[in-house]
This record gives sequence, structure tokens and C-alpha cells, in this order.
Amino acid sequence: MLKQRLLTAAVLIPLVVWAVLGLPSGTLALVLGAFVLVGAWEWGALMGLTSPRPRVFYLALMAVALGLGWSVIERPALLAVLLALAFAWWIVALAWLVRYRPGGKGDGAMPAIKGVAGILTLVPAWTALVALHGTGRTGAYLLLLLLVLIWLADSGAFFVGRRWGSIKLAPLISPGKTREGVYGALAAAGIWAIIGGWWLGLQELQLILFVSLCLVTVVFSIVGDLFESMIKRQRGVKDSGTLFPGHGGVLDRVDSLTAAAPVFVLGLLLLEIPA
Repeated sequence: MLKQRLLTAAVLIPLVVWAVLGLPSGTLALVLGAFVLVGAWEWGALMGLTSPRPRVFYLALMAVALGLGWSVIERPALLAVLLALAFAWWIVALAWLVRYRPGGKGDGAMPAIKGVAGILTLVPAWTALVALHGTGRTGAYLLLLLLVLIWLADSGAFFVGRRWGSIKLAPLISPGKTREGVYGALAAAGIWAIIGGWWLGLQELQLILFVSLCLVTVVFSIVGDLFESMIKRQRGVKDSGTLFPGHGGVLDRVDSLTAAAPVFVLGLLLLEIPA
């Protein structure tokens, strides 16, 4: 399984880097939007929509929501409001995780509730990524910085957890995750954040705030990962799909990013990091 994951990653990572650095923001928005719609199709299955018609309806609803997201990208005030709402949503999601018990009321949540959760999970993340890419002359590099931050955090969590992990982080949701893995994620992310802050030319207090933002972003990325794991556990499946060999579906690849992206971009706006 690890070999297959590494082979898939070896193909995907160069393609993602090329898309981020080589495509104009409008084209990248369309590419990312296509992946979001695939993710919405997978989310429909996790909601329990087994027949095509309601899943197509949910897909259309997601497309409309993406259009609304696009309409706020060029409006900084509205963008900040959307990102703040996304931040609030992830606090709610964290509370949902803390209260989760297998077989509890959450497992029987109405499809409508999970449908709204899917929109709140995917649309602000897409909006944040597209807005970040179109920010100033360094937008594409900031987006790449965010992606590498999450990749390194995921890798740090995986390898540290595999080597030293003993204390379960959320055994009822994702038994493989450990607290030691979280420490590994934060250590890897902290090193990368310092490098990124140095590249941005940040000094003293602003550098400290930027590194802190990156660490908070990683914490929320773990929340995003666990939230999708909870939704999958409620549905009784291991992966959201089979698009990526060894990795599962689109949702399995972007679960961390769904929470990380809006938090990171909101933080950049509040800290007024130059782009």
C-alpha cells in the first residue's frame, strides 16, 4: 500500500506544481472546480444518496455554490466574511468530532444536514485556494507554500506516528492517528513555515505571527482530516472513492486542505502578509 501511495504521489505532485505555477488563476479555478464536483459526487454517496438523480441534484447545487464563491473572490470584504464563516464552521465540526460516538445520533444525521456540511467543507476551501492564487505577484507561490505545508504535515504525522505513535488521537474516528503524529506534523510544518517566512521577507513579530498561523492551519488540517474520516465511518466505508490508487478518492486527498485553506487565507488577510 505504501509503495502504491508513493507512486501515485510521484505522479500527482509534479502535475499539481505545474498547474499552480503554470496556469492562470481562471483556468486553475476551473480545474479545481472540476475536482470539487467530483468530490461532491463522492460526498453524495457518503450522505447516503444511492440513486443518480439526487446525487446529480446535489452536484448542481454544489456548482451553484461554487458560482457564488467565485462572485466574492474579487470583493475582499465579502471574501473575509466567507472565510470567517468557514472558520466558524470548522469550530462546529470540531465540536461534532468531540461529541461523536459510534451509533450515536450523529450517525443518523439527515442527508440535508450532511449536504450542507459538504458545501461548507468544499466551497470555502475552493474559494480560498483560487483567491490565494490570484493574490498579487506571489499568489501562486503562496498557494504552493500552503500545499507543501500540508504535504509535509501529513508526511510528518504519518512517519512519526508510525515510528513512535502510541497514544491514540481519536480512536473512535481514526484509530491510526496518534498524538505523536500530531507533534511530527507540527514539527515539519514549523520548519517549513520558518523557511516560507524567510522567503517572504518577514521580520521578527510578523515572522512569529506567520509561523503561528501555519501551525494553527495544520491543527485545522487535522480537524478536516478527522471530519471526513468521521463521515466515512458513519457510512461504513474506508475511502470516499477509487480515483487515486493507494489514496482513495478526491475527498481522501483534499480532506486536510478543506479546513486548512480558508483558515490560512483568512489569517493572511488579518495579518496583512504582503503578497
